[in-house]
Amino acid sequence: MSRRFLLFVPLFLVVVGSAWGQAPEPFNTKDGVAIEGYDPVAYFTDEKPVRGDTAHVHEWQNVRWLFASAEHKALFVENPEAYAPQFGGYCAWAASRNYTADIDPEAWTVDDGKLYLNYNKQVQRDWSKEQAENIQKGHANWPGLRAGLQKQP
Repeated sequence: MSRRFLLFVPLFLVVVGSAWGQAPEPFNTKDGVAIEGYDPVAYFTDEKPVRGDTAHVHEWQNVRWLFASAEHKALFVENPEAYAPQFGGYCAWAASRNYTADIDPEAWTVDDGKLYLNYNKQVQRDWSKEQAENIQKGHANWPGLRAGLQKQP
């Protein structure tokens, strides 16, 4: 084998492997919009849920994200993983119990710089009683839940 070929194979595997690993995250959406149209950045900057505006929209992971301002949109575009909710925007309590459920954008928590959403405020209160353990369980369950969601038509 030529030396050029031996140099090409690892590069090819990195490029192809990266492309295969880029499957979009299966996000919980309503009509293709994440977090029911709430601004993901506002949970961090305003410390409360804020409805997004269709004047400030960005598509990421095949999902439309709405923002309350151009500034929030710019922050998200720069680093979407920092603001996108955990578990694909599905209920964090449900993920900790190894299933998925819709969310209420008003039932939320930011923990260690990560956004977690819940089905409703009562579920959020229950989830928060053992929050650290529930986060750990949710992250352990998410790969299997994610794989199942990606297989759905």
